[in-house]
Amino acid sequence: MTALLLIAGLVLLLVGAEALVRGASRLAAATGLSQLVIGLTVVAFGTSAPELAVGLDAAWRGSVDVAIGNVVGSNITNVLLILGLSALVAPLVVSRQLVRLDVPVMIACSLAVLALAWNGRIGRVEGIVLALAAVAYVILQIRASRRAGEDAPVPAPDAGATAVRGPRGWIGNGLLVLGGLALLVLGARWMVGAAVTVAEALGLSELVIGLTVIAVGTSLPEIATSLLATLRGQRDLAVGNVVGSNILNLLAVLGLTAAFAPDGLPVGRATVHFDLPVMIATAVACLPIFFTGHCIRRWEGALFLGYYVVYVAYLLLQATQHDALPAFSGTMLYFVLPLTAVTLAVTLSRSLRHRFRAR
Repeated sequence: MTALLLIAGLVLLLVGAEALVRGASRLAAATGLSQLVIGLTVVAFGTSAPELAVGLDAAWRGSVDVAIGNVVGSNITNVLLILGLSALVAPLVVSRQLVRLDVPVMIACSLAVLALAWNGRIGRVEGIVLALAAVAYVILQIRASRRAGEDAPVPAPDAGATAVRGPRGWIGNGLLVLGGLALLVLGARWMVGAAVTVAEALGLSELVIGLTVIAVGTSLPEIATSLLATLRGQRDLAVGNVVGSNILNLLAVLGLTAAFAPDGLPVGRATVHFDLPVMIATAVACLPIFFTGHCIRRWEGALFLGYYVVYVAYLLLQATQHDALPAFSGTMLYFVLPLTAVTLAVTLSRSLRHRFRAR
């Protein structure tokens, strides 16, 4: 029964997110927002809705490790797994706006969350501040799009050339949004309850379950959206969806979860000293990769994907205190990480030299 509830919760999250993204994307496209802004705001919020539903439900139940692990794990999953898979399907062209504005904002938000969590708790007032910052970010994106004159309607990633036409179109898509939200709430309740039961049965902590199973489950809408957008050639939307979702996870999801939790959101030492720094490292890694030619190449996608496998393997080895953990950690620390850093530094250096000579 627990396994069935877990699967049913995942299915409801996916169906609810699909309905929410479909309706919201069509409504946003009819207002004349650019493809990138739709990806960074409307679609990103829609695909972050499962994280919000799970986070609020987990915090209300007192499963705070699930709530914080869900957000941190989802952000790591979004960059390493989703961008990795999308780049393997097709190289992703990255907008200059992402490099100059949105990725730095993602890094700044990640550092801000670490600073707030350093004392072991994100309070309710701090949560409200984060949520208000999310509102400000969305408003600034929309205003910037208007000022840039990007007022041509863009089709939604999953709706082809369908547009909102007349009152029926607006009402129908509005009902899609409301129905999607209702399914997300129900799916989140089933999934969190089942995940906690599974964690207790397997002897795994709620944090590990939140960082892995629930993080991947709530990131499935981002996976589906980004892969579909990549296949359809809407690569601004594919990358914008991931970056925007990460920003909204940190500001809106984590902020609202902390604001509605009875005593704020406690953050464990393991999260502060390991998982949050890993999340920050993945955000920082986007800058040199995005900057080199404004493109995520297939080998860079494979690198992201490989690091995601390594991260999950480390969590499981650590949770079970496996004998292979010391050798695994040593190999990563003294060989894989330095080799990766050197490779990225050489790639960045070559890109800068090429640009300098071109001038």
